[in-house]
Amino acid sequence: MNRRFHAFNAGLDSNVVKPVTSGFGSEKPAKSPDDKPGIGSLALQGVGNFGSNLSLPGKVVNHLLQGKPEPAIKNTFRFFVNTTLGLGGFLDPATADFALPENDTDFGETLAVWGVPEGAYLELPLIGPSTERDAFGKMVDLGIDPMRQWLNRDEYLIDLGARAASKVGQRARFGDTVDSVLYGSADSYAQTRLIYLQHRRHELGEEERQLTLMPNETRRGFSGWLARPRWSHSARSRRDPPLR
Repeated sequence: MNRRFHAFNAGLDSNVVKPVTSGFGSEKPAKSPDDKPGIGSLALQGVGNFGSNLSLPGKVVNHLLQGKPEPAIKNTFRFFVNTTLGLGGFLDPATADFALPENDTDFGETLAVWGVPEGAYLELPLIGPSTERDAFGKMVDLGIDPMRQWLNRDEYLIDLGARAASKVGQRARFGDTVDSVLYGSADSYAQTRLIYLQHRRHELGEEERQLTLMPNETRRGFSGWLARPRWSHSARSRRDPPLR
């Protein structure tokens, strides 16, 4: 099933996403000082900034759930700076002028901090690479997102569309790398799986983490954790502060 969804996503990228984003942005450096981003690239970047800004309140919630107040405070300041001085988030003065880059996180990371195993690898239609833990986390992120309470239904749909556009912007920016994986690999599914899991484990500090699992969890992973009668924090990373 994973390979079928991967083939679907690759086909969607080849026929829709790649043609749409072609020329909008690239990870290649400019050939000369006179090479400046075009109108399309700037528009895509602005919409991407807007979507990323709207995702910040949810990241603040997750940082607090992880027991990490410092990135939560920084993301809060970043949200207010970009919402006010950045014209609703279309510009990013928080990074350029206030040294407040985005501290990314999600409920998948929150679950990792709480000691939840990653479970099986999944390739989701439209979304792409994931794991059982991260897929569950994406659903919870929608439920705990403060923007759901602050915006009406139509405004929230615009919010989700802007966040999707920010992902499209990333596809444009790293187009050469994505192309090499999807279209230059002998087995693009295996390559995508390897790169995603390595990156995600490094991002969460799980490369050398030894999870203390019950026997059924060793066999069943995330599903085994869901069947547990109570929470376990024994697998929390050493770099994570204690939850209180």
